[in-house]
Amino acid sequence: MRSHYCGSITSSNIDEEVTLYGWVDRRRDHGGVIFLDLRDREGIVQVVFDPDTEEHFERADRVRTEYVLEVKGRVRARSEATINPNMATGEVEVLGKQLEILNRSETPPFQMDEHTEVGEDIRLKYRYIDLRRPEMMEKLKLRSRITASIRNYLDDNGFLDIETPILTRATPEGARDYLVPSRTHEGKFFALPQSPQLFKQLLMVSGMDRYYQIAKCFRDEDLRADRQPEFTQIDIETSFMDDQQIMAITEGMIRDLFKEVLEVDLGEFPRMPYAEAMSRFGSDKPDLRIPLELVDVNDLMQQVDFKVFNGPANDPDGRVAALKVTGGAQISRKQIDDYTKFVGIYGAKGLAWIKINDLAAGIEGLQSPILKFMPDNIVTEMMQRLEVADGDIVFFGADKAKVVNEALGALRVKVGEDLNMFTAEWAPLWVVDFPMFEKGNDGEWTSLHHPFTAPACSPEELAENPGESLSIAYDMVLNGTELGGGSVRIHQPEMQKAVFKVLGINDEEAQIKFGFLLDALKYGAPPHGGLAFGLDRLVMLMSDAKSIRDVIAFPKTQTAHCVMTDAPGEAESKQLKELNIRLREKAKA
Repeated sequence: MRSHYCGSITSSNIDEEVTLYGWVDRRRDHGGVIFLDLRDREGIVQVVFDPDTEEHFERADRVRTEYVLEVKGRVRARSEATINPNMATGEVEVLGKQLEILNRSETPPFQMDEHTEVGEDIRLKYRYIDLRRPEMMEKLKLRSRITASIRNYLDDNGFLDIETPILTRATPEGARDYLVPSRTHEGKFFALPQSPQLFKQLLMVSGMDRYYQIAKCFRDEDLRADRQPEFTQIDIETSFMDDQQIMAITEGMIRDLFKEVLEVDLGEFPRMPYAEAMSRFGSDKPDLRIPLELVDVNDLMQQVDFKVFNGPANDPDGRVAALKVTGGAQISRKQIDDYTKFVGIYGAKGLAWIKINDLAAGIEGLQSPILKFMPDNIVTEMMQRLEVADGDIVFFGADKAKVVNEALGALRVKVGEDLNMFTAEWAPLWVVDFPMFEKGNDGEWTSLHHPFTAPACSPEELAENPGESLSIAYDMVLNGTELGGGSVRIHQPEMQKAVFKVLGINDEEAQIKFGFLLDALKYGAPPHGGLAFGLDRLVMLMSDAKSIRDVIAFPKTQTAHCVMTDAPGEAESKQLKELNIRLREKAKA
């Protein structure tokens, strides 16, 4: 039996007999003395074998990298000249007395050195080896500490850990479902849950009062660095709390988590209405570490003849906004061209700019290809509004408001990162007062969150003016990343029907899709609400990882493929027959 983990050996263990298990991180032969760096999940310790232990010295001479060993020996202090300050165990070593080779290893497909650059495809194919690397081990250990802290907090606050079904029915939640064919119900399908939303509401109807779950969720959607087909959600729901109380208790959870795990005090979270976030930052998840803001110049651009500007300025759905970058005149023309390509990703047709070289010189002190299209008095008034100074640059976006917000909002973050303009390490906030609905591409109303979110108005006001209706919803944002989102839920059938009506869902369709929830609302459903956090994103931020794939033990690629198991795979014809499924033949070339 193991007596200690390798990484836990310290000077307090000197002269103790220890039994260690682990993998050979490195082997060195120094003039007849063999040094083995033995590694386990807690770290590395140096083990020394000398020729006095003849049998075990011979075995030590045979071991190679990644062999699995059992080592017994005595802890001793290193000589002052051999102390390694870069190792947690660098003041001690183990004088090996016995060595057993528990298993051999082939040469690994990549070096375990943290400084070695390894392609992600190779890392994911041999993920079980990649996870042995100390930086990967630390990320998963941090993930475990985070979930333990969250469970403890929620347990202490009276929440019950309750599991909800994985096999359920498809519900419209904005993304495609993963479907599971049923063998026993011919022609019918289960769906993997995009979230436990409906079930947690039913738990509130049942009187469970406070629920949580570290839940697996599934979405068949296009992937990015912060998306996976299966992901983990910290799912929370509670009865008899309003939005302020729900935000307070979940903010307390995140603040306690950061104090406990990172020794960081996040302080009180500011609150910002959705409309303000979009106006000032072009995003509903603004990174407040970056001191750059968008400024509306619609009124000024309505007066110019330049169609690129006055068209959107006079369009009710358009926007013309400016982004002043303090000290940004140093940005080269090549960088401006790169930024122009960057905003093109978000649909922007170009990127206008003005450099302020010498403000005292008036128009002559400005540099831009667009100045010739704009009256001097408009330019002067705009410079005053933007409060520019020598050495600044101003970027402009002019298009539909959605395009301007997305393009300039993303540019704001990119320029802030490129110029290292961060003013803080952590910047949390709540974004509140979201619209209930937004127009889809077909011009029909869709839910901004989901159709069970409670409006902040009466059913009559909702029906009369859905475009102006706000929801009782809230998103927690940290460093420009949405950590979690939630809302107070609809708990009265009349309000739920009013929302469905705006969404064009008639009674028959509502009964087919959500009948079990609508029936439940008739039987004394309490006021309730909740919030769901993305655990993977949270761990990614707290570990300073670049992708959520770095904080998931066995992630998929960006094409939803597992290169280690080669999933998804083909099904045998017998299985397909049992499921009453026939595959269409691919068209021949």
